[in-house]
This record gives sequence, C-alpha cells and structure tokens, in this order.
Amino acid sequence: MTETFFECLRRECAADWADATGHRFVRELCAGSIADAAMARYLVQDHRFLDAFLTLLGGAIASTDRFESRLRFGRFAGMVSGDENDYFLRAFAALGVSEADRAAVPDSAPTSGFQALMREAAATRAYPAVLAVLNVAEGLYLDWAMQAPRPLPENFVHAEWITLHDNPFFCDFVAFLRNEFNRVGPQAADQAREFFHRAVKLELEFFNEIHDT
Repeated sequence: MTETFFECLRRECAADWADATGHRFVRELCAGSIADAAMARYLVQDHRFLDAFLTLLGGAIASTDRFESRLRFGRFAGMVSGDENDYFLRAFAALGVSEADRAAVPDSAPTSGFQALMREAAATRAYPAVLAVLNVAEGLYLDWAMQAPRPLPENFVHAEWITLHDNPFFCDFVAFLRNEFNRVGPQAADQAREFFHRAVKLELEFFNEIHDT
C-alpha cells in the first residue's frame, strides 16, 4: 500500500512521536495515578494554547479552498471554545487552582514555542502549513488517548481529558485533517514537513517539561 503524505512525515518523526504518545505523563494520566500537582502544571500550560490554537483554526478557515472544510473547522472551533474550555475551568476548580494561581505561573519554554509555532503557521496563510501543525496537535493526542485502558480513571479530571481526545466527533475530525493534509500537503511538501517536524519536537518537549519541573 502506498504511504500517505501524513504517514511519511509521521514516520520521519517516529522516535519523537512514539516517545510523546508513550510518555510517562500519558501513562500516569491514563492510569489515573498522576499527581495532582503534575496534572495542574500540565493543564495550566495547556490552557495557554487556546488563544493561539483558535488563531490557527482561524488560519485554516481563511486558507482552505473548500467551503465544506470551513464548516468543519468552524464546528471544531465551537467545541474548543465551549466543551473543552469548560473542562479546563472545572478541572482547575477540582484541583484547587485559582485564576490568580494560574496568572502567577509563567509560560514554559515549550508552551511559548508552541504558541509561536501556531501563530507562525496561521500567519503564512498557507493551508498546508496550518494543516501540518493541526495534524500533529490533534493527531498525536488521538494516538495516545486511544491507548488508554478501559475502564477510564474515576477522577473526571483524568477521564474527561482522555475522552475529549477519543470520541466519535474528535476521531472524525482527525480523519478529516489527515485527508486534507494528504490532499494539499504534497503541493508544499518542504514547508509542510518543516512545520510538522517542529510541532512533533515541541509536543515531546511539552510533556517532558511536566515531569522535569
């Protein structure tokens, strides 16, 4: 079977991709054994992505060549702005992390790097570049979430973060992202490859930061 463009780039980053999807943070989250302090550190930093991520989705809406694709991105942006943001707020409350506490924590280096990468991709106004980052940000999360054993952890902070990244709506969206990337990515292969590789490295650095802190 012929390798798709997405599969080719993921293979090129196979070691980092595997290290991220099998990371200690992921294993402990899926087992429900992760320390509250580590989960709080992770969520504080991950919540910082929302603004840049919505900018990236806006870039996808602006640069895609299909109306149907704009509708898909719009629906996904609504989910991120609604259900996902609501999860963060409930999780912060459960973990005892106040708004003041969150504001006092600086961005980690990987957080700053990923925010900058998302905004850079959006600013290119190039659909393949935007899709490269989206396919890493969403595809890598689907890959690790699908590995979670059942039943899921009892704590909703753990269980809902997993199900947010492994449910029919999300799976369908990731499949859409891969199909779009395979359709237009080869037209700007060098640019797409650069953004894809940088995004995978930042994902791994982000997970490493949680346990190195």
